[in-house]
This record gives sequence, C-alpha cells and structure tokens, in this order.
Amino acid sequence: MVWTTNDYPSSMKNLEKPVRKKAIDIANSMLDDGYKEERAIPIAIEQAKEWYENADQEEIQNYEKGGKPTQRSKEGKEKTNNPERLEEGQEVYKQGDGWAVASSGSSQASEIFNTKEEAVERAIAIAKNKGTSLSLYRTDGTLEETRKYDG
Repeated sequence: MVWTTNDYPSSMKNLEKPVRKKAIDIANSMLDDGYKEERAIPIAIEQAKEWYENADQEEIQNYEKGGKPTQRSKEGKEKTNNPERLEEGQEVYKQGDGWAVASSGSSQASEIFNTKEEAVERAIAIAKNKGTSLSLYRTDGTLEETRKYDG
C-alpha cells in the first residue's frame, strides 16, 4: 500500500505535518525494502520524530513545502508503491490470467484481479485519490479509454 499525505496510517494522524510527511516517506521506502507494514510504521514514526528534533527550521520548512522525499534505491523507484509515482496515472491491462493495476511507467503491477471490472474499480479509487488519470487497455494491449480525475 502506498501512503500519501491524504491517505496514511491512523497512527500518524496526530503528528505535526512535516513529521507526518517524513514518516510517510520513510515508511514507503521501508516497504520498498521489504519491511512489513506493522514494522515499518512505528520505525518510520520514530525516525521522523528524531529527524524533526535534529533538523533546523530552514530544513523543516523546505521539506514541508515539498522538499525531496527520502532517497530510494533504483529498485524502489521502479516499484508502484512509492511517493515519486503519486503524479502518475493508473493503468489497467491484461497480465497472464488476470487484470493488472499499476502506475504509468511502473515495471510492476501493484495488484492483480480476476476480472477487468474488479481491476477498474480499484484503479478508479486510486486515480480519484491521487487526482490523476486512468488508462484502460484491451486484452490485445491497445488503448481502449483514458479517464481523468481531479483530486
């Protein structure tokens, strides 16, 4: 699951905005590295709080205004669940016996569904949450339709 500043674990709700943003970046990065959610969340919160205590005001303000997210490995950047993909639209396409949902440009689907309808339903929810687009593909891989959603 990718977390955003609009959709994050409830344990992060009482954090100050820059701390929450940093915790989201760290937790998403940890997921890229294979950590389980239940371990990534408390570690990310603790590290974000520590960062906040040790950072100067300028660093905090720059980060809060959209500073760079936590550095990620090349492999992590290619995965669907990362903040650098938040601006990318969603795609639904045939993959093997199922239907894949992925961020545009991702090398890996975030989820696979048995039916196209299930995949479209999930992709619509993600695209609406991110305020991006949805590209639907036919079984043969040709573009069927593109939809845009405002955040």
